[in-house]
Amino acid sequence: MIDSNVSLDVAILFGDHGSMIAQPYHLYIERADPAKNMARYYAMEIGQTIFGEACLIRRWGRIGQHGQEKQHVFEREEQAVLLFLALVKQKRARGYRPRSTLRYLQR
Repeated sequence: MIDSNVSLDVAILFGDHGSMIAQPYHLYIERADPAKNMARYYAMEIGQTIFGEACLIRRWGRIGQHGQEKQHVFEREEQAVLLFLALVKQKRARGYRPRSTLRYLQR
């Protein structure tokens, strides 16, 4: 007699299914002002928890330092994307921009 319709001895094959993140969302932006000794970064990405939930991970701090991290877990990917886009808009309004590679090429 068994008390479940799923046997623990049966191998479950994992493949593409609806719980995967539809597309990658990654962002890295910086805000620098040498006159104010300001050199900040802000990074975000949307990934997936081990339980299949969408997770927005935010990291921020002084450039070159570890900084802080915060994770937001959502039931649906769309919720994570909406927060991602709202934060991008907020950070752009505060002066954050993509890192310029020109400063690394100049000597």
